[in-house]
Amino acid sequence: MKYNILVINPGSSSTKLAWYENERPAFEKSLRHTKEKISKFPKVIDQYDYRKGCILEKLKESKFDIKSLSCVVGRGGPFKPLLSGTYEINKQLIEDIKAGNVQSEHSSLLGALLASTIAKPLNIPAFFVDPVSVDEFWWPSRFSGLPEIERKSLSHALNVRMVAKEAAKRLKKTSQKCNFVIVHLGTGITVAAHLKGIQVDASNANEDGPFSPQRAGNLPTAPLVELCYSRKYTKDEILEKLQRSGGLIAYLGTDDISEIEQRIDSGDMKAKRVYDAMIYQIAKEIGAYSVVLKGTFDAIIITGGIAHSKHFIQKLKTWIKFLSNRIFVYPGEGEMLALAKGALRVLKGEEKAKEYR
Repeated sequence: MKYNILVINPGSSSTKLAWYENERPAFEKSLRHTKEKISKFPKVIDQYDYRKGCILEKLKESKFDIKSLSCVVGRGGPFKPLLSGTYEINKQLIEDIKAGNVQSEHSSLLGALLASTIAKPLNIPAFFVDPVSVDEFWWPSRFSGLPEIERKSLSHALNVRMVAKEAAKRLKKTSQKCNFVIVHLGTGITVAAHLKGIQVDASNANEDGPFSPQRAGNLPTAPLVELCYSRKYTKDEILEKLQRSGGLIAYLGTDDISEIEQRIDSGDMKAKRVYDAMIYQIAKEIGAYSVVLKGTFDAIIITGGIAHSKHFIQKLKTWIKFLSNRIFVYPGEGEMLALAKGALRVLKGEEKAKEYR
């Protein structure tokens, strides 16, 4: 049976749209939003009407009959802690998003609102799948070192869980019978330990782990406190440095891996040292998460946009190949397909949609 699935994935500067016929993309479009346009909205939630208008206009141009849709699925944001799976978007979720009952402000929060808006008049279900707030941590993972601060489970769960399923299939197993160390390499980086299908620990791209194209990652605590009290920066400016303009941007002024590799090829030694240092930190984190699984795992899986760089992956492998003779690489983020597959499993009756509470 053919199911038509509309996928909506809001990012900081774009809204990705796709029309899937089961797992086949029949239409894909990225709607770009300029910084000038987005900056007019004080909060992410204020962008809702603007983005909705952009989506409806593009759907009108696409010549697809939206009345033939089976469901709409939106990217899940930093909601309250949830188990993994596909959830039907309900009134409680919409109320929580609008009231700010979420873990942080991010453009992905709009995914559920936009999906619900389009699905409701068509009388079809709206879903979200494996949001960044998937929380399956076991108790040791929550300790930080200070009782006032608990480690949060915020990760690239959507893509991470999809590649776990793909790798398990490659091994002719189910993900519930596999242990994996999984690395998502994007503007933020997630390193996660999956034990029998459960993400028992993971680095939080905004708060710890290796530095990345945009994030500062783990930092020496005493100098960070000094920086916060230096009176040189406001709280918002510090958070900007840590979460959006740290890492490669702070060191090299760009988060573009291709550009940095070109600079290295041209003899830029600073670019080479920073590039190699990020790989070194990622490798250390992979080693740490292999310890979480006591060294017993089926494979190391590498995914995300940076995984397209063969040079980057080759260098990373030189640090970690002693840990496993199985290193699987799935380049790209795969979020759109992951969302479509999550909805499709429910439509086919392979899974039951979870209820958001």
